[in-house]
Amino acid sequence: MSTRVNKLVSPVVKWVGGKRQLITEIGKYLPEKLSLYYEPFIGGGAVLFHLQPSKAVINDTNSELVNLYRTIKTHPDELIEDLKKHRNEEEYFYKIRELDRDKSKYSDLSDIERASRVIFLNKTCYNGLFRVNSAGEFNTPFGRYRNPNIVNDITIRAISNYFNKNDVRILNTDFEASLEGIKKGAFVYFDPPYDPVSSSANFTGYTKGGFGRDEQIRLKNLCDRLDGMGVRFLLSNSATDFIKDLYSGYNELVIVSATRAVNSKAEGRGAVEEVLVRNYE
Repeated sequence: MSTRVNKLVSPVVKWVGGKRQLITEIGKYLPEKLSLYYEPFIGGGAVLFHLQPSKAVINDTNSELVNLYRTIKTHPDELIEDLKKHRNEEEYFYKIRELDRDKSKYSDLSDIERASRVIFLNKTCYNGLFRVNSAGEFNTPFGRYRNPNIVNDITIRAISNYFNKNDVRILNTDFEASLEGIKKGAFVYFDPPYDPVSSSANFTGYTKGGFGRDEQIRLKNLCDRLDGMGVRFLLSNSATDFIKDLYSGYNELVIVSATRAVNSKAEGRGAVEEVLVRNYE
């Protein structure tokens, strides 16, 4: 189901829990043949861009991230041109960050301007951490990087080319709704916001709603329904006792070690254990 893989197709933004450095490990457990690929929590898209399936449905509840992908697909050149206006300066950074505080003014921004803002903030904010407060406002501070790659035109054009030469649907809905109509033979990769390894490590600020234990249980119930339908899935999460107990009914649980570079707290960065759950051999 994959097209010829283009190595220039890679994540255009850093994302909490991103899978770039776990791709080789995850690749060991992916099915060889897939008819239709689903990813309900697309995030930075490392697994999607590694596989480059010819038919896929990708989704995220983060509307700014979804707008970014849709803009890359439809207006890559305009996005690249808009990115050139940004400056890696602290005062300018906070001016751009504050745009979402005034909802009426923010609604006047074009889709291209919003997508450009997300890339700029992601490349110049502290540790590349996309985080919003309870009002849905971006609140990560300035990162003080010397020479961030704000205008990554090669990657943007490569992703746009991949999206347009293949059947890739980009959704902005609840993770369950994104799988509506799924049939046996499809494959789902779940990479949800992770269960926190401790109370101090709790971070679910990708969207203003967060993602708590109730959502983790709802996701597990969805996995059970998919399993009953004969739909294969692979799920990544933190290797907490809660998650391991939740998925204990599945025989295929693998613990892998990941190095996390994106975290709001220094103690949350470094080697952490993650679990891969699958319902197939």
